[in-house]
Amino acid sequence: MRNPGAASPFLLVGDHAGRDIPARLDGLGLPASALDLHIASDIGVAALGALLSDRLGATFIAQRYSRLVIDCNRDPGRPDAIAEISDRIAVPGNVALSASARAERVAAIFTPYHGRIAAEIEARRAAGQRPIVLALHSFTPVMGGAARPWRFGVLHMGGSPISDAMLAALRAALGPDLVGDNEPYRMDATDYTAPHHAIAGGLDYLELEVRQDLIADAGGQAEVAALLAPMLEGFVTAPPRLDNGKRGPAGPV
Repeated sequence: MRNPGAASPFLLVGDHAGRDIPARLDGLGLPASALDLHIASDIGVAALGALLSDRLGATFIAQRYSRLVIDCNRDPGRPDAIAEISDRIAVPGNVALSASARAERVAAIFTPYHGRIAAEIEARRAAGQRPIVLALHSFTPVMGGAARPWRFGVLHMGGSPISDAMLAALRAALGPDLVGDNEPYRMDATDYTAPHHAIAGGLDYLELEVRQDLIADAGGQAEVAALLAPMLEGFVTAPPRLDNGKRGPAGPV
């Protein structure tokens, strides 16, 4: 956790920020080079999250373990929470896992991570604050042979004033064609973090996807952080409103 107890209402989370694999899993049977690929982690998110955490004065909770061990943005009961194949690459250490082996990963990795997020939200609520969950992800420029032209994507499900505001702000800055609305993925029942921690609790949220080539190095990470931070700060100063003019879930308690 970075900047624990920070004052900003934003709570940054990185479900796929890390690429570690517990030693007992023997690299999941993959070559070390596989950990450099997007199948192992959301490239650039750990560094971008740290920069935004410091600029915003916000807490950042980042999962250190690879999504190949267990995907922390999936319900652990879903078969794809522990992928046997990821982007056409077989993961030998995930094949035909026993129920006890799956349960061990849930207990060791998934549950502590989400428990920390839940505890941070509860502490803020107890202090009279309405936190805003900001889930950071990154996506590949090309997937399955198809180019992805967006630089950013805003993922949402149902009403979210912060999501609407970020979509509008990014499109105003970059143009509508470079910022996807529920692109390159649509938030749906396969997602776990935002629906579980924010939507179910009546909190506003922002799930932001950044194209990986934009944040693959320190220069790009700094540039994207410099673009996003003032927008996010503006949403705190003047919380977005719903269409009926009332404060949205991100507004004051």
